[in-house]
Amino acid sequence: MIKSGMDMTMLSALAETNRINIVHLLREGPLTVGEIADRLGLYQAKASKHLKVLSDCGIVEVRVDMNRRIYRLRSESFQVMENWVQSFRHIMEDRFDNLDNYLRELQNKNKDRES
Repeated sequence: MIKSGMDMTMLSALAETNRINIVHLLREGPLTVGEIADRLGLYQAKASKHLKVLSDCGIVEVRVDMNRRIYRLRSESFQVMENWVQSFRHIMEDRFDNLDNYLRELQNKNKDRES
């Protein structure tokens, strides 16, 4: 079970190449489905399908403007991901500290043998 509000569907959605490419495009600002499809060389229906997955898991949001759908990234989703990744930081720091201590012990043993 994943804690800290992180949802595996978000990671799964970003694991697909076209969807991560869409996220990269949207970093520059909101785009319509047509603009996304054109820039990525996708059929509009395929781009819409990927955008639906990204929308369903909260990575993008859509605004309807007459007959156009304009997508933008939701910063809140990326904050959740960042917090989740940061939750591992103390674990990794502890492991590095343990490794550092172990290497010091080995060095001290080698110095004792040489003496």
